[in-house]
Amino acid sequence: MPKIMLAEDDATMLSLLRTLLKIEGFETVTLNEQENVLDALTREQPDVLLLDVHLTQGNGLDFLREIRSEPNLLKVFIIMQSGMNLAPECLAAGANIFLLKPYMPDALTNAIKSGLNQNKS
Repeated sequence: MPKIMLAEDDATMLSLLRTLLKIEGFETVTLNEQENVLDALTREQPDVLLLDVHLTQGNGLDFLREIRSEPNLLKVFIIMQSGMNLAPECLAAGANIFLLKPYMPDALTNAIKSGLNQNKS
């Protein structure tokens, strides 16, 4: 079962994402507020990371740059999300896909499936 890590600090959004992804057959793990993103990724080894730009524990773009500087994490497919259109910045920093909130559930599941297919090749 593919594993998706959710780095989202809005409790309502997190609950909705967990429910949607469970229905779609994905295992989800979440990043807690006290946890370092790099440590969590190394420990959990998710197939896909859904990373919000604005997090309580810091800036998702900064986390993205840190992740992309780690050779052992380069294969993680990263989907960035935000309520502001930061697609150019996110993609330039190393995100594979950017989703503008609010988005339809199909947009997320299609992005995840794209990442899973890319990781197979």
